[in-house]
Amino acid sequence: MSIYSISSPLRKFITELGLAGLMFFECVLLAFKRPLKINYIVKQMEFVGVKSLPVVFLTGTFTGMVLALQTYYGFRKFGAEGLIGITVALSMTRELGPVLTGLMVAGRAGSAMAAEIGTMRVTEQIDALVVMSLNPIKYLVVPRVVASFFMLPVLTIISDFLGIAGGYLIAVKLLDVNEGAFLNRIYKYLEFQDIYMGLVKAACFGVIFSLVSCYKGFYTRGGAEGVGRSTTEAVVISCVAILVADYVLTSLLF
Repeated sequence: MSIYSISSPLRKFITELGLAGLMFFECVLLAFKRPLKINYIVKQMEFVGVKSLPVVFLTGTFTGMVLALQTYYGFRKFGAEGLIGITVALSMTRELGPVLTGLMVAGRAGSAMAAEIGTMRVTEQIDALVVMSLNPIKYLVVPRVVASFFMLPVLTIISDFLGIAGGYLIAVKLLDVNEGAFLNRIYKYLEFQDIYMGLVKAACFGVIFSLVSCYKGFYTRGGAEGVGRSTTEAVVISCVAILVADYVLTSLLF
């Protein structure tokens, strides 16, 4: 095996990382440059946020239910059923709420972003925007990144609430855990910082999956097959990047 064959994947990775970084910095600069394209941003907020509500509703609710069920069987051995509430609340607000919301929205909205922009690339619609003196980054990428940055925390709040409500339903109504103990521990030990840091994570995850999806779509090559490949890579890379970023942010924030 030659040195060239070993270094080729590394060069490709560094090149793509550099291009993605340049796209991110260009997005940051263009996001504050007039005109702001508010109508495009609102449209993407509806697509990323409102249309993701069903999947977030199901994910958050059943995650909280499973957490309550599993922790009940563990804590019951030590007579600590009263800790189920705060365990579910901390797990949802710190980790599972933002991470699962990011992963699910990346799969639903991120794949659509990559496919849409990739189709525009292979059908030369992006080239047409350049010919018309329109910046394709500002027109296509910035609204999606900004919308994801704002909507992921909103979806995470909903997921957190539904997860805690699902845990309450299972623990209190189904398993007969003391309602006062369940709610009092949450009120006593859940701090605003736990919720706030989870929302910071969610905002970062929104930027990550939207940027990766737009980047993969923007640099699509190879016709219809290339669009499918870019869409698959966008979802896989977004999910892996969210999990890696979760570890980094957790080590920095908590």
